Amino acid sequence: MKTRKNKIVRYLLIGMGLLVALVAAGIFYVHTISYEPTAQATEAAKSAEKEHGTLVFQGEKDRPAIIFYQGALVDNTSYSLWAKTVSEAGYPVYLVEEPLNLAVMSPNKAEKIIKAYNLDSYVIGGHSLGGVMASRFAANHHTDSGLKGVFFLASYPDKKGSLTNFEGQVLSLTGTKDGVLNWDAYNDASQYLPQQTVKKEITGGNHAGFGSYGQQKGDNEATINNDEQQEEVASAMIDWLKTIKD
Repeated sequence: MKTRKNKIVRYLLIGMGLLVALVAAGIFYVHTISYEPTAQATEAAKSAEKEHGTLVFQGEKDRPAIIFYQGALVDNTSYSLWAKTVSEAGYPVYLVEEPLNLAVMSPNKAEKIIKAYNLDSYVIGGHSLGGVMASRFAANHHTDSGLKGVFFLASYPDKKGSLTNFEGQVLSLTGTKDGVLNWDAYNDASQYLPQQTVKKEITGGNHAGFGSYGQQKGDNEATINNDEQQEEVASAMIDWLKTIKD
């Protein structure tokens, strides 16, 4: 009887060991396929404060803050170029770091940012998968008086993130050379957007150009350089943010 119990314990320990090894291997694999920021983005990030992984670009306290969810498998530092420009225009920017660079792993992480920094006026958005998760957060907090807007960079809401009843401002930015965005799903998602949504295309911009991390698998070649697309993203964001009133 004792021998049988020992065998069971041994098998359980072996099973747990294999599970831990598989999880560790999975985490390692995700890191190997993640997109790293360019040298320019890394340099821009030096002007931000890093707190618990989140990059904080300071702005003016009386302006709405930007909470941003990164694209799938993209290091949050990769968005530092446009974030720095937007913050220099007076708007605080919080580039959230998600577990394994996947916003789906912690879609409500914005709550921690809002509480930690006492944000009473903010907009939330994201790139690609990050935008989908941001819209779900917004849909669940649409009655929050502090939530002033939602924005999408090469992204769109799904049914769980429907914003049809949202009264704040909404911005949707896409690039005409985007080869990663599911355009059929993007067009279908219009049913989940409010009528005040502002849609703008960046001519020649691609999917990866909404950040600064090099070429992305499946994407088309942009006909503008990354600096130009970053400037257009920042300009469109700033123009949109100016329309937001407390």
